Amino acid sequence: MTGLVIVGAGGFARETAQAVRDAGEFELLGHLDDNPALHGTEVDGVPVLGGSDLVHDLSEARVVVCIGNPRDYAARARLVRRFDLPEERYATVVHPTAVVSGSSVIGPGSVLLAHCVLTAAVRVGAHVSVMPHVVLTHDDVIEDFATLTAGVRLGGGVRLERGAYVGSGALVREGTTIGAWSQIGMGSGVLGDVPPGEVWVGSPARRLREAGAPALAELVTRTMGGPAT
Repeated sequence: MTGLVIVGAGGFARETAQAVRDAGEFELLGHLDDNPALHGTEVDGVPVLGGSDLVHDLSEARVVVCIGNPRDYAARARLVRRFDLPEERYATVVHPTAVVSGSSVIGPGSVLLAHCVLTAAVRVGAHVSVMPHVVLTHDDVIEDFATLTAGVRLGGGVRLERGAYVGSGALVREGTTIGAWSQIGMGSGVLGDVPPGEVWVGSPARRLREAGAPALAELVTRTMGGPAT
């Protein structure tokens, strides 16, 4: 059985570890985390082996990056860029209760947690996080580094551009595009296109402000063309 390491030891990483155990496709070797206080400890019975750069030493292990939060949802993209690993090093983790149609495609490094559904011809890119009970319907396109948190529902033909973040319970109307690195607040109802790099909230959703930190480091230096810091 191929070994797997999970980068991160927070909530999403712990959920992914459980999905790995339930699916039984990989041997879970442990977590890698840059918090030195965690090194040598266990999280839910899984050892924290050391810092994230151990991915280069553990060259036979597959990798999945499970970091980020609503305040810095570009962190996963920055770390993947810093690692500069070949695509084949990244695992795809799908919980056994997820329903994925035969016409749907999932990219490397992506995680689908329990009870999510991909109905027909859904395209999920690389390093995408799909939380429990997310429903992706026909012809949805989810670009690299997007995050869909618990209970999100997308109508048919929705596109989430690179790095978009959709908060828990949000509903997105069919045919809508959520721009790169934009954030949709929890419980929002999105009825029209959202430009890149903005935060929208409410039902119907309205623009609140530009994305933070500042503007997510200029949209991750124009979608990962710049420094990997």
